Amino acid sequence: MNYKIVPMDRSHIPEIAGLEKLCFAEPWSEKLLEDALYDPQASFLVAEDETGRVLGYAGLHAVLDEGYIDNVAVRPDARGQGVASALLEVFCRFGQAHLSFLTLEVRAGNGPAIQLYLKHGFEQVGRRKNYYQRPREDAILMTREFAHGTEDRHTGTAETDL
Repeated sequence: MNYKIVPMDRSHIPEIAGLEKLCFAEPWSEKLLEDALYDPQASFLVAEDETGRVLGYAGLHAVLDEGYIDNVAVRPDARGQGVASALLEVFCRFGQAHLSFLTLEVRAGNGPAIQLYLKHGFEQVGRRKNYYQRPREDAILMTREFAHGTEDRHTGTAETDL
């Protein structure tokens, strides 16, 4: 499957909102997604195929040297093709260059997502009881720390400026 990673723009919002409804019990609205376009602390990326169709997207908010991954979502027919991993890798490279850590919450029952985050160097650092409401489920809090000026624990290589 061929795709490219691009910054989210206004043209992506209707498809991303549809993907939100498909993937999440409490989806972001088109208005919230549009607000993210103008938020200087936000960065949203889209994986699109050669026709421009949205295959997946991911969102990040960064404040000072802290990063929070809002959502990572991939169309069901595009899963297992490396789309989520490619989106997450962009944020991890950004984190390595600019942040002290990235953090996120994931449903305790979402094994594939947990495995994806572990593969990218995230570690379970906590649990939030009944964080999700529909259905009620705990959230696993996961964080990846970056050691600037030293060896990155995830890749085992020295930090490089991207």
